[in-house]
Amino acid sequence: MALDVHVLGTASARPTPDRAVSGSLVKGPDGIAVIDAGEGFQTRYGKQRRRLKAHSLGETLKPRNVDVLAFTHGHLDHTWGSLPWLQSMDLENRQQPLLILGPTSSTALAALLEGTAMPEDIPPADLARQWLAWYALGGSGLRFPVRWVLGVVGEGRWAEVDPHTGTATLLDAMPQPEGWSNSTLTPLPTTHTVPSCGWMIQQHAKAGKFDRQRADDLGLTTKERAMLARGEDVTTAEGETLESAWFRGGERAPVSVLISGDTATSPPTWAEDIAPTLLVHEATFLNEQQGKADEHQHSTAAGAVASALAVGAESLALTHYSNRIKSSDEPLGEAKSMAGALPVVALNDSDRMVVEDDGRVNHLAWNGSGWASLNIKPNR
Repeated sequence: MALDVHVLGTASARPTPDRAVSGSLVKGPDGIAVIDAGEGFQTRYGKQRRRLKAHSLGETLKPRNVDVLAFTHGHLDHTWGSLPWLQSMDLENRQQPLLILGPTSSTALAALLEGTAMPEDIPPADLARQWLAWYALGGSGLRFPVRWVLGVVGEGRWAEVDPHTGTATLLDAMPQPEGWSNSTLTPLPTTHTVPSCGWMIQQHAKAGKFDRQRADDLGLTTKERAMLARGEDVTTAEGETLESAWFRGGERAPVSVLISGDTATSPPTWAEDIAPTLLVHEATFLNEQQGKADEHQHSTAAGAVASALAVGAESLALTHYSNRIKSSDEPLGEAKSMAGALPVVALNDSDRMVVEDDGRVNHLAWNGSGWASLNIKPNR
């Protein structure tokens, strides 16, 4: 099953008439991961569901299939739609458990672990302070199971927060979404003005395709084919043993999507061996605003290319444009001038990026009456 990325907002801090603030989701073999949920997220999510129903028969984004809400950082354009959406799911009688994850500072985490007041120098955009406010506004009263987990990503320290007491308990490791067995969610530290990280969803390696032609040549029965496809060896009526491995190609490499959140170019911990199949990276500024990008620890479109090369990405999709950028063609042009052979696209609201099991990447651009598909990267 593919990784289907829905980008529901491509503006930066301020929405524009054509662009909403951040909010994305990745639908994979285990369920749905939401990455950030800025203002109006639940409305945008609902609209995307209706578009799928009208234009992509058989594809759905049922809210009950959302297993995890992961924040890249605490700026409100990435978080402000979360609590209303959680409360709406509660009103709709959601029963499924939800894991909520996010980065915080070591100082804020220490206060939660010790049960002391949050230090005054912890900014409002630190998720620890923000979540405490949400609990007071109704976040502690949600009736479906929720795990609130904060971590100091660079140190690998994670703690579960009790919304009723505002205190935390240290965990052995960051938990995975409940029921996930085919995919893994991993945080990668980024460089921003508040604690931040990117999130990578990696689908596990899969067996190669079943060799139907070989099965045809041998005249195998439907039952024998089914057994071999499940990985079971078969003994024929003539006493010959057919090993299931003979009917499969080599194991397919895992595919993955990394969503950066807000970050300066090429975070220090990013390395080529991370190698996501697709990197969705912010391009808040154009080259002429490099000074602002440096000041606010954001990236230009060219900086997004540098990040993609640093992390070994196989393809790159740009998002998160400042309101001075009127068309996504502007950052796309600057990125392509630096990208060489790296496939690059620029996203608009409601676009999708589909990463297939074999490594192919398709850009599905929303055109108002459906999605136009463009293959930007062939299979491996």
